[in-house]
Amino acid sequence: MRVVRFALRGKARYGVLENGVIRGLTGSPFERAISARSWDGSEYPAQDMRLLAPCVPSKIIGLGVNYESHIEETGIPRPAAPLIFLKPSTAVIGPDETILLPWFARRVDYEGELGVVIGRKARHVSEESVPEYVLGYTCVNDVTERHNQKEDGQWTRAKSYDTFAPLGPWIETEVEPDDLLLETFVNGELRQSARTSGLIFGIGKLVSFISHVMTLLPGDVIATGTPAGIGRLSAGDVVEIRIEKIGILRNAVARLEEP
Repeated sequence: MRVVRFALRGKARYGVLENGVIRGLTGSPFERAISARSWDGSEYPAQDMRLLAPCVPSKIIGLGVNYESHIEETGIPRPAAPLIFLKPSTAVIGPDETILLPWFARRVDYEGELGVVIGRKARHVSEESVPEYVLGYTCVNDVTERHNQKEDGQWTRAKSYDTFAPLGPWIETEVEPDDLLLETFVNGELRQSARTSGLIFGIGKLVSFISHVMTLLPGDVIATGTPAGIGRLSAGDVVEIRIEKIGILRNAVARLEEP
């Protein structure tokens, strides 16, 4: 099931996309399980609707160096436990929105990642019960300013600029996440290719571990880490994160002018 968030007459609504049609939902998919009583009776041609980021997270929890190939690429030591950081909700944009490079940025990179969307409040969750707390999965681009990351020694500034957290295009609720092909393309050229089976810390471990650090709220997103192949984005680029059985997150890139 593909859960979407879309714009209708200036307001954001949730729906389910199937066969090119969006069926409207009453309320949000985080309030209760989607069932026959969830539909509000409305239907819209998907081609006529503008898709938004599929959820409004209170926070995005990112994972550093969670693929062996990325460790080899960066030279960062293999973490003994999941290496987590936060991206703010203000960094979120949706499919086909524009990534805006700060005018002073020296190197901004793409990072294609699988995103886990939390479905209900999660605190001190066991690995075995993690599926009960996950609504589904989406594509994430963990955009990062590399010089800030190196200069600061911690990653908040580098990963928190407005537009640095593209999400979408929807939340896929019926997919097994443990062995999906993840690819990143820039201007149609393949830059990253890996399978999620290559994650050092898998979905169950990540959700459980993070829930013992902080309470996860409905709509929060865990960006599970990027494989090898990170690289620079420039104004005029189009970057696509493609994940098997989920979809394609596409965003253009522009540079802000100095005020």
